[in-house]
Amino acid sequence: MGRLSGKVAIITGAGSGMGAEQARLFAKEGAKVIGGDMNVEGLQAIINEIKANGGDAIAVKLNISSPADWEIAVKTAVETYGKVNVLVNTAGVAGPFIAKAADHDPDEWDKLLAINLKGAFLGSKYAIPEMIKDGGGSIVTISSIGGLVGGQGGTGYGAAKAGLIGMSKNIAVDYGKDNVRSNVVCPGQIRTPMSAVLETEDMKAAKQYYLNKTPLGHFGDPIDIAYAALFLASDESKFITGTELIVDGGVMAN
Repeated sequence: MGRLSGKVAIITGAGSGMGAEQARLFAKEGAKVIGGDMNVEGLQAIINEIKANGGDAIAVKLNISSPADWEIAVKTAVETYGKVNVLVNTAGVAGPFIAKAADHDPDEWDKLLAINLKGAFLGSKYAIPEMIKDGGGSIVTISSIGGLVGGQGGTGYGAAKAGLIGMSKNIAVDYGKDNVRSNVVCPGQIRTPMSAVLETEDMKAAKQYYLNKTPLGHFGDPIDIAYAALFLASDESKFITGTELIVDGGVMAN
């Protein structure tokens, strides 16, 4: 308990899946949480749960590809809690799991980059100045092993996730002097609503493909990513910036 005591954390995608688990865990560890999501109903349910368990959290409707929404979210955090110390860029969308470049729909490509890449850029853009005002902070961006190797989510998805890694490294270099750290978590397959498509009959072969590449023999859970994000958000990782923490059941060891 208390690993994030005194910190104010904005978490995107907090209405379900990995973001929801992060919001629960961060609040349990003492953070004041601003949960952002387009799914207002699901988000409010998570915020209510956190409050019922003694945590401190508020909900903001957030389209992460909208600069105006980000300005409001960060302003709300500062007006409510006085500062921003942590940003966790979790929200994202999955594209076609097997999308080769020549077959990729251009509009789908634009959507994947606008949400998965631009969204994290905007969050960082608006949160960094507030972090600097308070003496520093930590940005944790949820990418994917699909940003490190091919064959883990489709071409557009992989491009966006690779972009997150490059962006995070640049933020680490540019703002290290301001004590703003920037790191990436690269999950493998995690059981979330986004990955539920793998449970369909049409994706049975794809699911087995991913399982065969995972030495631990099973997919991860959202809490596995939440604990990784917690470590990088906390002062326990105060000398870690510009790197990737891979949480994939051993896929990248193959």
